[in-house]
Amino acid sequence: MSALTYDLRPPRSGPLHGAPVLVLLHGVGGNERNLLPLAGQLDPRFAVVSVRAPLQISPDGFAFFNVRFTPEPVPDAAQAEASRAALTEFIPQLIQAHGFDPEQVFLLGFSQGAIIGASVTLSRPDLVAGLVMLSGRILPEAQPTFAPTEQVRGTNVFVAHGVHDAKLGIHHGRASHALLRDLGTQLTYREYDLGHEIAAPEVADVNAWLTPLLRP
Repeated sequence: MSALTYDLRPPRSGPLHGAPVLVLLHGVGGNERNLLPLAGQLDPRFAVVSVRAPLQISPDGFAFFNVRFTPEPVPDAAQAEASRAALTEFIPQLIQAHGFDPEQVFLLGFSQGAIIGASVTLSRPDLVAGLVMLSGRILPEAQPTFAPTEQVRGTNVFVAHGVHDAKLGIHHGRASHALLRDLGTQLTYREYDLGHEIAAPEVADVNAWLTPLLRP
């Protein structure tokens, strides 16, 4: 497992130092370029950091952990835990390196990126001001790492899932909704007439959710 690398895009409005930061986490087989087009569609005050997952699985494809499909996805739990731990170390290093606002760190993940983003947020809610989960799930294997419920309560989470998702079925989105509701998070849950993908209406809703969470 290699060290995390990333692509940084400075805010389109405002200085880099003290900026809120949005950390993008791609899906399995992707790379740090996949989600960067979202940067131009979201609040211009964000610095955007797009992370490359640490496991190389093809010449230009990376993953946070390997998965077997039987037919439901079965994660490599040790790899998932290693990636979760690496990201919890990475976030403070990122803040120190670039001077981002430590109270304005947001995670946005798609598919496997949403899965690992949820593991980071629920284990270390002190590091994350808000989480966006697009077409993801919450790993049962990660639950032993979760912070006590009183620490997780009130965490800002936006969950979006396509009702036609053939890779991670809508039941995963609904299970995330139920668990996050029971944990007492500040949850927004949306279903879309989509498959395993990201579309413009979904991005517009994400931006409308994120913007009020930023400091004036």
